[in-house]
Amino acid sequence: MNKGNILVVDDEPDICNLVREILEDEGFEVNLAGNGEEANIQREKCNPDLILLDIWMPDIDGISLLKQWNDAGDLNSLVIMMSGHGTVETAVEATRLGAYDFLEKPLSLAKLILTIKHALERNKLQSENLRLRQYSQRSVELIGKSKPILNLKEQIERIANHNTPVLIIGESGTDKELVARYLHSKSESKDGPFVSVSVSGLSDNGSGVELFGKESDGASYTGYLQQAEGGTLFLKDIADMDMATQAKFHSALESQSFTRIDGVQSIGLNTRIIAATRYSLDEKVTQGEFRDELFFQLNVIPLKIPPLREHFEDVPELLEFYVNYFVEQDGLNYRHFTTAAQNRLRTYSWPGNIRELKNMIQRLLILGSNDSIELEEVETSLGEQPSTRYSDDLYNFNMPLREARERFEKAYLEYQLKQANGSVSKIAKAVGMERTHLYRKLKSLGIDIKN
Repeated sequence: MNKGNILVVDDEPDICNLVREILEDEGFEVNLAGNGEEANIQREKCNPDLILLDIWMPDIDGISLLKQWNDAGDLNSLVIMMSGHGTVETAVEATRLGAYDFLEKPLSLAKLILTIKHALERNKLQSENLRLRQYSQRSVELIGKSKPILNLKEQIERIANHNTPVLIIGESGTDKELVARYLHSKSESKDGPFVSVSVSGLSDNGSGVELFGKESDGASYTGYLQQAEGGTLFLKDIADMDMATQAKFHSALESQSFTRIDGVQSIGLNTRIIAATRYSLDEKVTQGEFRDELFFQLNVIPLKIPPLREHFEDVPELLEFYVNYFVEQDGLNYRHFTTAAQNRLRTYSWPGNIRELKNMIQRLLILGSNDSIELEEVETSLGEQPSTRYSDDLYNFNMPLREARERFEKAYLEYQLKQANGSVSKIAKAVGMERTHLYRKLKSLGIDIKN
């Protein structure tokens, strides 16, 4: 699998060939240039994701070449400078011109690979944030004109420009991330990044590293807190955060600073924290599963999302919105709900809330062929919903909590695999988990994707 296209610009063939061999082993596509003229040709030809640029070359130095690309306004690649005789002033100049990092020769290949991976990951995150900002405002709009939704919007308007942490509470499927994005869009930091993290998807042993970052052998890994700098960090499933990470997170909020794992330098916290949970955190505190000091920090401004059954009058507007959404995003054929079908859905209890409504609409648009969605089709669709009752074996109150959770997670993910026909990317999107974490979770639960 091609992880990215890299252009290596260096007048020393041995270095070029060594770096190419190492990077190709890592799954990158690599092109070489021995001087500035060749670099311009290769950059035009292969449009690299990242350029490793040596400073001292026979025809033009790397700093001047980088400046030329910047002045032309067509530099779409990340640039990492390399030099065996660099100075602090040179590194500062390279950074000012937009270089991502500056590496000294002789190159540490381990540090080189780590720096490249982090650069590409950060660039991907920034591209995703740019894409999200380019969505229409309607894509992060709270749909509905009922009193509960209007009250929620009013609350958000009042707190948007206060940097205090916010705790979003709502049943499963109420689309807590949409509320977080709406809050972000109304805040002064709306042009900053919005980083969404599923706490339940973090690795058991590495959650601290993923949140705070890490320093090792002179290299640094940027965690989610720093990636969200100047914007918002949204933590889904905050109740699933392990106690050790809770303690470090509490300390970060308390001091408005943090250190990377195994690091010593303090980093200022310039990030809005929005956490979300479907649980009652005060009960988790009583049970000793959540730190009370962190709960008090997060619970300064609680936002409660009403379940769909409490604002059923918004169902017709939600139906129309999500029909248009799937028509625009997935290219599905437009269909409209008849009045009888809409009335039936207004009286439905919606145990899965907005997520269930979206899934039902998507299914009806995919499977149906008529222009209208009739009452009978809706009744059939509701009757096909998976039962919320578990088998006696799964729903066993006598087993340890960890075993019960693992058993449910396995059944849940096996169901999602079946629904998505084995597509891990579709499952990751449906359950709100990054693919890397999902693969890890599937493996830990003994679920064979191929089967």
